[in-house]
Amino acid sequence: MQGFVFYDLETTGISPAYDQPLQFAAIRTDLNLNEIERVEFRCRLAPHILPAPQALIVTGVTPIEMTNSNLLNFFEFSQMLQDLIARWAPSTWVGYNTLKFDEPMLRHTFYQNLQPQIYATQMNGNDRLDVLQFIQTVYVKDKALLRWPINDKNKISFKLDMLAPENGFSSHNAHDAVGDVEATIFLCRKIADGNPKLWQQLLETRNKHYIRTLFESYKPIEIVLRFGSGEPKSYFGCFCGISSSNQNSYGFFDLEIGQGLDLISGSYDDIEEAVKKSPIKIRSISINNAPPVLPVTGPKPEWLKICQALEKDDKFQQQVSQAMASRYEEKLSEDKSVEERIYGGFYSKNDQRIMQQFQVEDWPVRAELISQFEDLRLKQLGRRLISFYAPGALAKSSKERLTEFLRDKWFADDEKQVPWTTFSEVKRQLAEIGDKPDLAQETKDALVSYYDEKLRSLD
Repeated sequence: MQGFVFYDLETTGISPAYDQPLQFAAIRTDLNLNEIERVEFRCRLAPHILPAPQALIVTGVTPIEMTNSNLLNFFEFSQMLQDLIARWAPSTWVGYNTLKFDEPMLRHTFYQNLQPQIYATQMNGNDRLDVLQFIQTVYVKDKALLRWPINDKNKISFKLDMLAPENGFSSHNAHDAVGDVEATIFLCRKIADGNPKLWQQLLETRNKHYIRTLFESYKPIEIVLRFGSGEPKSYFGCFCGISSSNQNSYGFFDLEIGQGLDLISGSYDDIEEAVKKSPIKIRSISINNAPPVLPVTGPKPEWLKICQALEKDDKFQQQVSQAMASRYEEKLSEDKSVEERIYGGFYSKNDQRIMQQFQVEDWPVRAELISQFEDLRLKQLGRRLISFYAPGALAKSSKERLTEFLRDKWFADDEKQVPWTTFSEVKRQLAEIGDKPDLAQETKDALVSYYDEKLRSLD
């Protein structure tokens, strides 16, 4: 029987493309949230990653820990994750803010280590849920169910490290992967016990076919969304089309905007404005991201009238499909880094076969396989892996290029505002850390020594 896998990652920073996990923890439960099994393992720092000092302070990972040669390297870490996901399939993979952070981090981990399947938590019967979306829905639908902490800006905080203790979870080791997983399960039990009906409704959203059916009924539906630091709120809408460039992107026609029938009979420019300009009148909802969508009981008569008009108007739906696609059309750029080309196309069957072979061979054979790839991304990522873990298989010039690559990356111009950590950013963060009176001087000194050594490694 399918159960849950609650998981969390602690990382070197906030960029899925340019950072990496340092710790993974997961607890597998049955459908009643009873623990079956737990795992926890750590990863050694990859040679090309410059970790953010603030991230190390938050997670408590020390330089000695992340450079421990007894730990899995990044490539081995990705293999262990894939093996675990396969062993526990089918399961629902659950976390706190996982859809916006941990999931993309997993995908990049798999992509950059030449794993054939970057969508492992969505394949072989697996699906996903995000407890942060549950919490935001509880705030709107049953606020009294939980206690809501106030942060230093006098606003309600939805952060796990504040919410769990506020609701009675006393053993939370915040920003440790195991502690965050336990805290997430605790909050789920609060919802399941306090409002079983809402809990079951939210569980349904893990199935995109359920979401699709709910949308394509052309009946009013409710979704809870939160933007920025504002409070979550309900939006009421109706299905109005599917993006022509993404079959998982569904149009959500806001039923509360007023003059809905006028928009349906309007021009394409009106539709494009409704999709692109604030206030957004037609939202894009990803049905494969477990959106907190609920059926509406007792809908207003005028809402039903709009829904009926939408169902009958094929031309309007086609125009919505076109407008949604044009809004989210990715502007392809040949000068994108290989990390940012993760969604740059599907691999050929031949490349997939070589990737599978790459995972099981030893490094000398892997080095020979690189030239057989058709996709330039795989060639580049493969050469990088060889330079990290089998440098003896490379010519001296290739090793020199690696050092040059790291120097260019870590000393990138500040004005470019690159999405990875540079030595300039390290210096800024170390200065902030140095001003913290509650942080042990030993911890500060260890960080300074580590980054000094990292700098010397480029000489």
